[in-house]
Amino acid sequence: MGKEYSPENEAKRPLALIAGPTASGKSDSAVELALALSQAGKRAAVINADSAQVYSDLQIISARPKPQDMRGVEHLLYGAWNGATACSAADWADAAKLEIARLHGEGIIPILCGGTGMYLRVLLDGIAPVPPIPSEIREQVRVLTGAEARLALEREDAEAAERLAPRDTGRTMRALEVVRATGRPISEWQKEKTGGIGGDVSLHAALLLPPRDDIYERCNNRFRIMVDRGAVEEVRALLARDLDPSLPVRRAIGVPEITAFLNAEIGEAEMIAKGQQATRNYAKRQYTWFRQQPPEGWPRCTSRQDLLAALRETLLL
Repeated sequence: MGKEYSPENEAKRPLALIAGPTASGKSDSAVELALALSQAGKRAAVINADSAQVYSDLQIISARPKPQDMRGVEHLLYGAWNGATACSAADWADAAKLEIARLHGEGIIPILCGGTGMYLRVLLDGIAPVPPIPSEIREQVRVLTGAEARLALEREDAEAAERLAPRDTGRTMRALEVVRATGRPISEWQKEKTGGIGGDVSLHAALLLPPRDDIYERCNNRFRIMVDRGAVEEVRALLARDLDPSLPVRRAIGVPEITAFLNAEIGEAEMIAKGQQATRNYAKRQYTWFRQQPPEGWPRCTSRQDLLAALRETLLL
């Protein structure tokens, strides 16, 4: 997923990347890195790579940085999408490419910051040129239960079924749609990825992976603080828009739990407990993904201090 920094690609324009699970301290680290670069006479800006923070409706529930958190550093693609419009990985990557090109043109170092691995993968490695799925095929697949889709995929694309976790219903249905619509397994399409910028930049990437227990404790505290700071009112305003429940903004971590509370299906204590659990579960999935998926050459750092030291070592050369 992209090429890490090396002396031979030093002539390429720099792109910094800070990634990791929710509540790990990525946002503060990105600002601190930008300020360190400023002190060294280099300009930097932070580009959001979090799939919840792209939505204008989710200021509190997504922990989107507030102006005081930004400390004068330019932040881009935060709250850039109206919740009524789904932001796919390809949509985000297209917008990020434009911002990166603009910043490079102005002599500014972009700092990608976020926890959505698929966003980063599409930006750096590109996307498979799968043609649009006909609506009739999509409808046929989407009415299947998870178990039915799994059995169908085992028959029609055994390789994908073996690779995907049994509970990964979303990717299972996507693989089934692709093989039915194109007659080719999704793995073949993925070998033809196009549009990635990983080979065109000097990538300075590091992962922030504090101890899991610390992350889980921060998740618990963060959700309770969100509720204290108005997350319930934010979700109430979101529900008042009467958006399609299948939209990503309606499925963001914490939104379903607060929605159940507002619908009087659960009490406040249960809402908080469920929201904390959902946040911990999400952090666990992210933690596993970032430990296993990115290149081995990307430093895995347990503290913000180690992460900043790893990035400054190359960016401040």
